[in-house]
Amino acid sequence: MSDSASGRSTTILLVDDEASTRNALTELLRDEGHVVRAASDAFKALGLLDGWQPQILLTDVQMPGMSGVELMERVGQRVPGVATVVMTAFGSVDNAVLAMRAGAVAYMVKPIQFAELLMIIDRLRDELALRQENEQLQRAIDTREVEEVGWIGQSRAARELLELLHRVAPSDAPVVVHGERGTGKEFITRVLHRVGSCSEGPRVVVQCRALEESMEARELFGDEGSPGRVAEARGGTLVLTDVEELSSATQARLLDVLRHQADAEPAQRVRMMVTTRHDLRHEAERGRFREDLYYHLGVLEVPVPSLRQRRDDIPELALHFAKRHASKHRKYIRGFTPRAMSALVGHPWPGNVHQLEIAVERAVLSAGHRDIEPKDLPRDLMEALSNDEPPVIPGASMAEIERYAILRTLEHVGGSTKKAAELLGISTRKVQYRVSEYRDDEPEHETEREPEREREREPEAD
Repeated sequence: MSDSASGRSTTILLVDDEASTRNALTELLRDEGHVVRAASDAFKALGLLDGWQPQILLTDVQMPGMSGVELMERVGQRVPGVATVVMTAFGSVDNAVLAMRAGAVAYMVKPIQFAELLMIIDRLRDELALRQENEQLQRAIDTREVEEVGWIGQSRAARELLELLHRVAPSDAPVVVHGERGTGKEFITRVLHRVGSCSEGPRVVVQCRALEESMEARELFGDEGSPGRVAEARGGTLVLTDVEELSSATQARLLDVLRHQADAEPAQRVRMMVTTRHDLRHEAERGRFREDLYYHLGVLEVPVPSLRQRRDDIPELALHFAKRHASKHRKYIRGFTPRAMSALVGHPWPGNVHQLEIAVERAVLSAGHRDIEPKDLPRDLMEALSNDEPPVIPGASMAEIERYAILRTLEHVGGSTKKAAELLGISTRKVQYRVSEYRDDEPEHETEREPEREREREPEAD
C-alpha cells in the first residue's frame, strides 16, 4: 500500500465514457485511500461539483457532448487551483497537447499504467500541499498585523524572509528570531504561530527585558498561587523577547523544559520562540549565554533584515504610513516630493521600520501642503539633505524639473508608473503620457535600453 492509503489521500474527480476504464481506475484509486467520484460524461461530472471540490480532475479527452478540454476549463472556473490530468487514446495525442496548452499538468496514453498514475497523483498531492501552505502563510501575512509592523514590500530581502518563513512554519521545533530593534521580530513569531502546528493553542509572550531577576522564576515557572507562563503556553507557543536578558539560573530551568518536551503529551508540549538583537551563538561563545540552551533553541533561526537591507521597500512603506496617519489625523496627504522621498531612502534608519513610521507621522503633522516636503521631515533628515547637490540647476524650466522628477521617481520604483504616480501625487495616465513624450523626444532611447533589458533578464552570477 502506498503513502496514499496511510492517510495522505486526495480527492479526485474521474471522468471517462468507457465504463471498463472508469470502473477499474475508481476501484484501484479507492484501494489506495483516495476519495474518488466518477462520471461517464462531462455534464454529469459538473453536477458532482455541487458542494464538493476535487483536488485533481482525471479526465478523458475525447468524450461525446463535451470534450475533456472544455470540461477542464469549466471545472477550473468553479474549482480554482484544481490540477488536471488528461487521458488519451494513442491516436489523439494532439488533443492531449491541446489540453496541456489549456492548463493540464500531465497527460497519459491509454491503456493507463496504474503505477505511473500513482506517481503523478503523489507528485500533485505534494505540490497541492505546498501551495496550500503558501496560501495559508500568505493569508497570515496579508492581515492587518503586517501593516501594523510595516512588513510591506517586494525587495529581495523581504521575499527571501517570506520564503524562509514558509520553510520554518510547519515545524514545531524551537526558533530563534534575531534582528535589530524595530525590524518586526515579534510579528515574525505571530506569523509562525498562526501557520504552525500549534496554531490552535495559546500564544504567550514574555518581555524578558522587563522582568526583574528576582521575579523571573515566578513569572515563567509559577508558584503555589500561579501556574506560570510556561504552563499557560501548553499546547501552544511561548515567545520570549530579548531572551539574552534572562539570568543564568532561569536559562538553566528553560533548558530543562526543552529537554523534557519529547516525553510530554502533544497537548502539554510548548513550542518555544525567542527573539534577540544579538547573535546568540556569539554570546554563548563569550560566556554571556548558556551554550547548551543556545543549541536547544537554535534548531531553526530566522534573521530579520534591517530597513537598510530593504531600501527598495521604503517608498511603499512611507506612502503607506503617510496615508494611515493622514487618515488618523484627518489630513489630506497625497504623497512626497521626490526630494523628500530621496531623503527617506538615503537615511540609515537605526530604528528601522518603527523609526520610519514615527518620522512619517511627524511629517504628516508638519505638512502644510498635499505633498510632504523636505522641510516637513525630522531635523536629522533635513540636515543630511542640505549637504546634497540640488536635483536640478537653478534657472531650469518647469518642464525640465517635471521631467527630472518623473524619471527619477520611475527609476526609484523600478519603472512602475502606478507607484510613481502615487509618490508624485499625479495620475498614472499623466506619468504614462509624459514618458511617451520623453521617448518621442529621444527616438534612440528605446534602442539603447533594449540590451540593458536583456541583460536584466539574465540570471545573476551568484
